Amino acid sequence: MECYKKDYPRPQLVRDNWTSLNGTWDFCFDDEARGERGSWYQMWPGNQAQTIEVPFTYETKRSGIGDERAHRQVWYRRSIEADAAQLSEGKHLWLHFEGSDFHTKVWVNGQYVGDHRGGYARFSFDITRFVKAKENEIVVKVEDSFDPQQPRGKQRWVKDSFGCWYVQTTGIWKTVWMEYVPEIYLNQVKMTPLLTDSSLELTYDVVLPEEQRDGSVEIEAEITFDGIQISRTRMAVLGRSVKTRANVFHPALGGMEWGVREWTPEDPALYDIRFRVLVNGEETDCAGSYFAMREIRIDGPNILLNGKVLYQRLILDQGYWKDTHLTPPSEEALVDDIEKIRSMGYNGLRKHQKIEDERFLYWCDVKGMLVWSEMAAAYQYSDEAVTEFTKEWMEIVQQNYNHPCIITWTPMNESWGVHEIETDQMQQHFTEMIYHLTKSLDPYRPVIVNDGWEHTVSDILTLHDYEEVGETLYKRYTECKEQILTTEVYHSSVRSAFANGFHYQGQPILISEYGGIAFNNDGGWGYGNKVSTKEEFLRRFDDITTAVKRIPYCCGFCYTQVSDVQQEINGLLDADHNYKLPPEAIREINERKVGYWRSEM
Repeated sequence: MECYKKDYPRPQLVRDNWTSLNGTWDFCFDDEARGERGSWYQMWPGNQAQTIEVPFTYETKRSGIGDERAHRQVWYRRSIEADAAQLSEGKHLWLHFEGSDFHTKVWVNGQYVGDHRGGYARFSFDITRFVKAKENEIVVKVEDSFDPQQPRGKQRWVKDSFGCWYVQTTGIWKTVWMEYVPEIYLNQVKMTPLLTDSSLELTYDVVLPEEQRDGSVEIEAEITFDGIQISRTRMAVLGRSVKTRANVFHPALGGMEWGVREWTPEDPALYDIRFRVLVNGEETDCAGSYFAMREIRIDGPNILLNGKVLYQRLILDQGYWKDTHLTPPSEEALVDDIEKIRSMGYNGLRKHQKIEDERFLYWCDVKGMLVWSEMAAAYQYSDEAVTEFTKEWMEIVQQNYNHPCIITWTPMNESWGVHEIETDQMQQHFTEMIYHLTKSLDPYRPVIVNDGWEHTVSDILTLHDYEEVGETLYKRYTECKEQILTTEVYHSSVRSAFANGFHYQGQPILISEYGGIAFNNDGGWGYGNKVSTKEEFLRRFDDITTAVKRIPYCCGFCYTQVSDVQQEINGLLDADHNYKLPPEAIREINERKVGYWRSEM
């Protein structure tokens, strides 16, 4: 893509004038909560301080600290240089955090700037009025806790790791960076492909003073594909939010009959788009991006991509690394994971209980990897949990809306945080609210509420089943289909497919977790009995995967999982993300055409 910059943290809106703040920061634990009382944002406690490598959290080896104990309050400090020339031109300096867990407060030169709650969404501060030319001091405090009301995903909320919950993530764990923008600039753009109309809907958020909402400010979008100019649109900006459509039809696009290149896993065609903000005809802001023309929709029991039946071969991806935990060790590591997933015959992944680094989504866009985007769960239902979850999920949906690889939103999983959903109407209402709120921001993608267990309202019925005998699995979903759909029989023998008062509405059905075979004799756990040889693993993997594909009404599957994670050893890759088994053997099983879906797979 024309706008691509290696390590650039926000690939959907790229500017040239940016600086990464990753690297060595001063760091201090504050176990006695003395920092704010002692004004550490003005008088750094040098006698207690050490250094840390951002964006790796103190729990990780790559941070340089590697302390896995819980510390509820931590502090960071570093110096930045502000560009006097940029400031004198009226530019604004923005400080961006891609992710910091959980409650982050920021000071610049001893002055309080603002705060953000939530561990997974991007947040930003305009620090222009707090900085001076040349050297400035940024101080960051992050408060974390074991509170189960807090959306935390797979992070433990007790002293020791257990089951499939791992070492906590505290503090800055994604890129910190800054950029200069003019007084009048493009803050955000929402891009919606309208395939049947051969057009792209553009909703702009342009920051400008009230007195310049008179037609003197315009925004222009130029669309190109492989160097061919497709269209150019320009419109006046008369308010903060403006909407228009741009044409994407061009008869010369690769000989396509309809003049539109569609995005698919086999041919992930991406268009370039460049935005310009003009004041009285003069450019004040410029940013690059990209988009894809693709449509994902439900048609009765089928999921369609660009109007064609889509059979999804997904794998569960938790996005953990041994020495960096939730933080990817590099951009190359993200690309390597995607390529290994593809090499094993999967056309998509379910990013589990984590909002991944946005560069990962960029590379899934580029390489045609389908993504289910799943929110990190809380584990106790309360008013506070509802508030925290809802706020952050809305931030995430808006931030990642433009990525064509995301084809499904999955805000909740296995009744985590809504443990009484089967019978409790308050918890049911919460899931219904999240479904409809997500649809209010994005009516185009399917939304799954409570993946795998008791569904309320949901566009796809997803079931989790870790049965290790293929024939047993097959018979359960063929001989007992009606009983499972009417909740007379629990799928996997333990859970109802629907909460009380909710019923099957003819949605597509997908086995969204299965497998989890542990292939390791050095401790750790997986689902069912461990296997001791590669041959035994492949026999069982073939047996259960083929059984799922034989289920006549099932439109896809999601195998658990990509890699081993700490005490959980059921990955197809080990904890270092190396293959455990020949990828071509896994690929042959995944892509073998069997069952009802053989012609679509």
